[in-house]
Amino acid sequence: MFALADHLLHPEGDALPRDVDARAVAALLARGIACRAPVRGAVYGTLLNDHAALDALGDAVHAAPYKAPPKAPILYLKPRNTLAGHRARVVVPDDALGVEVGASLGIVIGRTATRVGAERAADYIAGYTLVADLSVPHASVYRPSVRWRARDGFCVVGPAVVAARHVTAPDALGIKVSLNGAETFTASNASSVRNVAQLLADVSDFMTLSAGDVITLGVRHGSPVAHIGDTATLSIGALPPLTVSFVRAPEHDGEQQ
Repeated sequence: MFALADHLLHPEGDALPRDVDARAVAALLARGIACRAPVRGAVYGTLLNDHAALDALGDAVHAAPYKAPPKAPILYLKPRNTLAGHRARVVVPDDALGVEVGASLGIVIGRTATRVGAERAADYIAGYTLVADLSVPHASVYRPSVRWRARDGFCVVGPAVVAARHVTAPDALGIKVSLNGAETFTASNASSVRNVAQLLADVSDFMTLSAGDVITLGVRHGSPVAHIGDTATLSIGALPPLTVSFVRAPEHDGEQQ
């Protein structure tokens, strides 16, 4: 099982995560600590789980390659190399394109979930976390691109996993993304096509989820784009906010890598 009493935080330099209360988390983050991702399971992103994102496709959703709106969740894996934590410094591969900063609620699985009904989904959720689901901007959502979504550091998680009992309305949380201190994007989980319980039910209908795995509720349409030198702060509801900085690739022997 993946279980926590309160807030699970993994400060950089600590061998193991700490399970502490909200006041301790706030005090640690106020000191400016960096953190590792507080989860180690598989992380699955969810595409087109936002009514505005579906609407933006317009008539294209009925043409090839889509041919119809999705009837099941569209998932993609955020592999281990993408995982990073609070105050991560993420390399921007092409500054002309930038990096889309998607703030998504992460649903942390508490125990093995197979064919879980929506009415029982809450029994399988250990807690929630904030996920900065990063990608290089691109138009196609057909066969989600590993090249654009699975670069190093492109899944920043944390700072903490918050026990589910502290998040009483996960389907009505406000979402904010600020770049360099200026609020640039606001949205809400209320625009989801599938809410938390239905998403867990629909995903566990065709695949088993293990304790410690994370499913994102999905990025909202219109998320902002960051460039080299920008710092993004993401917040969802009352979860501890997450900070990410965007940097240039290091140079080696006079060449960028």
